[in-house]
Amino acid sequence: VSYPDIVQLAGGKPVFVRHRTKKEIEEAQNVDVAKLPDPQPDSARVKKPEWLVVVGVCTHLGCIPLGHQGKFDGWFCPCHGSDYDTSGRIRQGPAPRNLEVPEYAFLSDTKIKIG
Repeated sequence: VSYPDIVQLAGGKPVFVRHRTKKEIEEAQNVDVAKLPDPQPDSARVKKPEWLVVVGVCTHLGCIPLGHQGKFDGWFCPCHGSDYDTSGRIRQGPAPRNLEVPEYAFLSDTKIKIG
């Protein structure tokens, strides 16, 4: 897949599928999880490190965050300033939780089943 983000709908909600670079993977894995508002290691959020699959709905008030934005080059919700990293974890702002990881499975190297 050549696009860094692919948006699909699952259950009426947008889903962000991001092909992460080696640098993004390393940055996500090297975060001090204890300092996060919603502590969760990157390894608990991905099935394959190069692919991140998250529900594209801000956990503050349900807005749709913008990709490749914000201080952590993940997602930024301009409505109220929630800033997510490349693992979809909340890093700054009013959002109380990380972006949700939906149920998904890799059917092949090029297909993902969401839901």
